[in-house]
Amino acid sequence: MSKFSKDEVARLADLARISLTDAEIEQFAGELSTVSDAMEKVSAVASSDVPATSHPIPLTNVWREDVVGTEKLDLDLVFASAPANEDGKFAVPQILGEE
Repeated sequence: MSKFSKDEVARLADLARISLTDAEIEQFAGELSTVSDAMEKVSAVASSDVPATSHPIPLTNVWREDVVGTEKLDLDLVFASAPANEDGKFAVPQILGEE
């Protein structure tokens, strides 16, 4: 069982640049000891013969490969529903006031 002393908690608070009252130091000493004990229990269960697991279910890539298409869109079809076009580009209203 790992017990944190008040001095250790005060030192940790100093390193973290936080100020704690004596009551908070006493409270955190108990809480840190509880967390440390829980970590020790988990470490005791963890074994070297058990592989690390990041996902309980194996994940596979469901995406297709990117393939560059050789077909081109017909510009007449592309611009058919556009309000305006110029030189093979969509014509839009000017918004910045500059030429």
